[in-house]
Amino acid sequence: MMHNWSKSLQVALTVCDKNGVIVEMNERSAKYFADQGGWSLLGRSLLDCHPEPARSQIKDMLVNPRSNTYIVEKRGARHLIHQSPWYDNGQLGGYVEFIVEVGDEIPIKVRG
Repeated sequence: MMHNWSKSLQVALTVCDKNGVIVEMNERSAKYFADQGGWSLLGRSLLDCHPEPARSQIKDMLVNPRSNTYIVEKRGARHLIHQSPWYDNGQLGGYVEFIVEVGDEIPIKVRG
C-alpha cells in the first residue's frame, strides 16, 4: 500500500514488481495515465501498455536492472521520466517510475 505522503505528491509515481506488473500508483499517476485507463492499470503488465521498442527495453531492464531517464512531451507539456530499480533482500523487486512536469528549460545549478 502506498504511504500517505506519496498519494498527493506532485509527481506521478508508479511502481511495478519484478515481473513488470503495476502494483502501486498515486493520484498523479492515475491522472497522467487516464487516457490509458488510469487506476485500471493496477495489476496490468507494463509489457501490455507499451509498444515496441519500449516493450523490448522493459524486458531487458527486468533482466539487467538499471536506471533510465528521459524527457517526453505529452499534451503540450514536457515531462522528465525517471525509472529506477528497487530491491527486496538484494534481489530486483521491480521499478519505481517518477514523472515530473518540467518547463521548456531545466536550470542546471553547478555547486562546489
